[in-house]
Amino acid sequence: MKSFDAIVIGAGQAGPSLAGRLTGAGMSVALIERKFVGGTCVNAGCMPTKTLIASARAAHVAGRAADFGIVLEGAPGIDIARVRARAQTVIHNARSGQEDWLGSMPGLTLIRSQARLLGADTVQVGDETLTAPKIFLNVGGRPAKPDLDGIDSVPYLTSTSMLALDTVPRHLVVVGGSYIGLEFAQMYRRFGAQVTVVERGDHLLPREDADISQAIAEILTAEGIAIRTKADCIGLRPEGNDVAVRVNCTSGEPEVWGSHVLVATGRQPNTDDLGLDNAGVAVDGRGYIQVDDRLATNVPGIWALGDCNGRGAFTHTSYNDFEIVAANLLDGDDRKLSDRISAYALYIDPPLGRVGMSEREARATNRPISISTRPMSRVGRAIERDETKGFMKLIADTETQKILGAAILGIEGDEAIHGILDIMNADIAYPTLQWAVPIHPTVSELIPTLVGGLKPA
Repeated sequence: MKSFDAIVIGAGQAGPSLAGRLTGAGMSVALIERKFVGGTCVNAGCMPTKTLIASARAAHVAGRAADFGIVLEGAPGIDIARVRARAQTVIHNARSGQEDWLGSMPGLTLIRSQARLLGADTVQVGDETLTAPKIFLNVGGRPAKPDLDGIDSVPYLTSTSMLALDTVPRHLVVVGGSYIGLEFAQMYRRFGAQVTVVERGDHLLPREDADISQAIAEILTAEGIAIRTKADCIGLRPEGNDVAVRVNCTSGEPEVWGSHVLVATGRQPNTDDLGLDNAGVAVDGRGYIQVDDRLATNVPGIWALGDCNGRGAFTHTSYNDFEIVAANLLDGDDRKLSDRISAYALYIDPPLGRVGMSEREARATNRPISISTRPMSRVGRAIERDETKGFMKLIADTETQKILGAAILGIEGDEAIHGILDIMNADIAYPTLQWAVPIHPTVSELIPTLVGGLKPA
């Protein structure tokens, strides 16, 4: 049995950084990773998909060159092999950089194998047994396999296997009208595929307010993406070389046929083979590890960080989990999950930046709220770039004058949203933001105007 001061299982976004802080404090640390260093973000998530999205945007802008007075000879072509190779290069460089960093870390033992808990302080790795008084679980998640009729009878793609695709589908059917599915839908439409999005709910992105979902649907439809919502009887079956997707039992064409099907209906935690029962670690009904406000599990000495705890599904929330744990254990702080303000983005083009509550969530609190909206067509940056689709939306508490949430659907909305996130983190009343003097011409310059337009709703 080998003894360490700490064992970190999983080398995603939280694990390596935590290992760095722990070894920097003089601890001996075993970092166990069964597959790729870097986790989902580096290998199958943010970095490769946003690289592909950048290529898709380049194709889209090239196709609009004449609108900007630029003359190109012939229509732009797509070399999907080179597009994929570029994404693979980004993955390789990011992964290699992290591996080099870990390899140079004094006090760290990097073990490439499957880990399984044998008890509250014991981990089996291959034929070896490791022990430590502190164990940190950062095992991430993977695409979930939904319970769809016929799913085992056809080949289908996930957000991970899509990255290995080296051809442009003739017709890509995306099952799931949420964040991952919509990013791939627009991306492959811009690469030249026919695309249909199938969503079980009444509208795309069920988490968002209806006005935002509708605006996003209009953006995607304008690019030629077919959208089928209220698909309450989704099923799959082979049809020659294609896959037939049952869409709706009551109205519209009952089936759509695709050459490829992407199933993007959610993710699940990588906890089913971790031996959590052996240590008595509690999970919920979906397998997410239960943690308290400081990311500790019900078992003393075991913490869970990142996607596997169900308290955030993003790279930035995983990294913040590391920050919370490190600050509390090593810096004498008392940081909590409940202090974190929710923020995320949808990387279609134009992107959606979101922070805090939606209007629906704010109304559910039964507090008096004020709302302001402004179209992107009133933003100088959007006009100059000829990208005026979308709008801004701000929600505030009428009595306290604190911002509750915001959405910016439009050009550079994923960056401009941070001005609002920052004032929410500072817990400052919105009149302070109204009297800021932002730079012209930017997207952020309309935020004081947006604040000035707040009215009780």
